[in-house]
Amino acid sequence: MKASAAEGAGEEGGTPPADAVADVAVAVPSAATGGPVSHAIFRVARTHRMIAGQLLRRVGLHPGQELVMMQLWELGPQRQADLVRLLDSDAATMARTVRRLEQAGFVRRCPCADDKRAYLIEATTASHALREQVESLWRQLEDATLANLSPAEQADVLHVLEGLESRLTRAAAQLGA
Repeated sequence: MKASAAEGAGEEGGTPPADAVADVAVAVPSAATGGPVSHAIFRVARTHRMIAGQLLRRVGLHPGQELVMMQLWELGPQRQADLVRLLDSDAATMARTVRRLEQAGFVRRCPCADDKRAYLIEATTASHALREQVESLWRQLEDATLANLSPAEQADVLHVLEGLESRLTRAAAQLGA
């Protein structure tokens, strides 16, 4: 039997225990009955991003900013346009993200030697201390996502997600997105 969110809540009406929340069934709205998998993907992505946001706040980042930092840590200084392409973002969002990371002291802009109109975005020394924390938070997020799955089941989940991404990428190209 599915538990309601109210069952198991603390005496003061606080958050229900995690096991009670996990058992709550989500009704698919009738308008989405033609796409139950798409509805489930939306819910999973939203919840995953919420948990990521809670974890990242601990180190002063917002969701998406860690992805920019990961690219900079891995590849070194990048032009903002290259970050847009690497992360499949848009120029306005990337400009905002870089500005916020710069204000936090995690990146700095340096003139690009090859293109006088462009700046290179580079990770600061302060951000390198952040890298270990971000890696730990991502492991926590992965553990929460895959809890109690065997290695074979984890591989299956990754395979299915990669297939979904591939099909959706092709569909987006066909739609001109």
